[in-house]
Amino acid sequence: MAKRVLLVCAGGFSTSMLVERMKEAAEAKGIEAVIDACGEGSMESYLPADIVMLGPQMGHQEDSVKRKVGPNVPVTVIEMMDYGMMDGEKVLITALKIMEK
Repeated sequence: MAKRVLLVCAGGFSTSMLVERMKEAAEAKGIEAVIDACGEGSMESYLPADIVMLGPQMGHQEDSVKRKVGPNVPVTVIEMMDYGMMDGEKVLITALKIMEK
């Protein structure tokens, strides 16, 4: 079954390019994944997800998001360097490693 990865940022715009790069990396690796991006205001409509990844500008809301998604869904902040470089492969690998725990 495909893993559901949700990227959340303030408006949902900056993560959309990263999502495309993550999808390309998943396809190249033969990984079945559904990867979406949204703004913080519409996050609930994209749930459930197997992991929620926050844009670096959302790091201060990590605890709040954890409360919204519940204890069974990991929430993490995307590394600033990976986000800035739009390194879809590295962000995808990070997501997969966290979901394996």
